[in-house]
Amino acid sequence: MAKMGKTVSGLMPKARKGEKSRAYLKAMPLRRLEDVEIIKQEIKDGNILILKVSPLAGKSVEDVKRAVSELYEFAKSIGADIARLGEERVVITPSSIKIWREKKSSEEKTLPTAA
Repeated sequence: MAKMGKTVSGLMPKARKGEKSRAYLKAMPLRRLEDVEIIKQEIKDGNILILKVSPLAGKSVEDVKRAVSELYEFAKSIGADIARLGEERVVITPSSIKIWREKKSSEEKTLPTAA
């Protein structure tokens, strides 16, 4: 797997003339704020990313908040989707893929049990 420090062009193979470009599901660590630009390009390229934020959280929780906030605004601006996966992961999908979220209706209230 490519390291986050490399250039964006080194992360995604380009489609040959006449071929459709492929989308990839990539797991990547978020190590520094500068990685946000690489992540944005990956989403623009049509890839799905699962980001592990704990490497950056170990250095600065404020930087994690700043990075996630910037990625949220970016996703919103291009019609992409973003969601938290547990305590240390975030998933971001391109605009062509939406993240399913369970919605609880008012009918799904917990019923009392007879004991």
